[in-house]
Amino acid sequence: MARYRGPKTKIARKFGEPIFGDDKSFEKRNYPPGQHGNNRRRGKKSEYAVQLMEKQKAKYTYGILEKQFRNLFEKASKSQGITGEKLLQLCESRLDNVVFRMGIAPSRRAARQLVSHKHIVVNGEIVNIPSYQLRANDVVGVREKSKSLLAIQNSLSNNSSTYEWITWNSEKLEGTYVNIPERLQIPENINEQYIVELYSK
Repeated sequence: MARYRGPKTKIARKFGEPIFGDDKSFEKRNYPPGQHGNNRRRGKKSEYAVQLMEKQKAKYTYGILEKQFRNLFEKASKSQGITGEKLLQLCESRLDNVVFRMGIAPSRRAARQLVSHKHIVVNGEIVNIPSYQLRANDVVGVREKSKSLLAIQNSLSNNSSTYEWITWNSEKLEGTYVNIPERLQIPENINEQYIVELYSK
C-alpha cells in the first residue's frame, strides 16, 4: 500500500474530527462521507470495528503506513512502561512530527517533504529520513541554505502552537526536543488502549 495522498477532508469526515488540522470543508460537512451522508442509519459498531477505527485514525494522523506502525507497536510492547503510551511517544518522537510541532511545516505531510528534500538538520547534520527517532535534547533546525524558503517562513509566521517538551529559537530557526512528552501532554484525540487490544488479539 502506498502512502495516502487522497482528499484529507474525506478521511477527517470518516473519523468525525479534523485529524489533519483546520479544515473549512470539514466544518461545512462534518458527517460521514457517502451518498446518504448523515441520513444513513448506522448500527452499533462491533468491538473490533471500534479498535480498528482507532488504529486507522492514529495511522492517518501521524502519516504512518501499516508495516511501520506495527513495528512501532512491537518496539513499544518491548519497552518498559505502558505499551499504548509508549506507542504514542514513539510517534511523537518521529522527526517529521517534531518538524510539524515546531511550526517549520504547516502539516505532517509538508514536514515529511521538507525532511525528504534535505531541508532539515539534526544536531547539525542533514537527516532525510522522516521516521528518524529523536532523543531528548536533540536539536532540530532548518538547513542554512533553506532558511529563506518562503514555505518555511510562512509556516513559522502562522504558527501559534507551543509545547512543553519543545523549545524554539526564532533567530537561529532551530529548536530542541527537550524530552519525550508524557501522555497527558500529547494533544491527539486517540484512545491508544483500543490499539493495544487490537494488536494483542
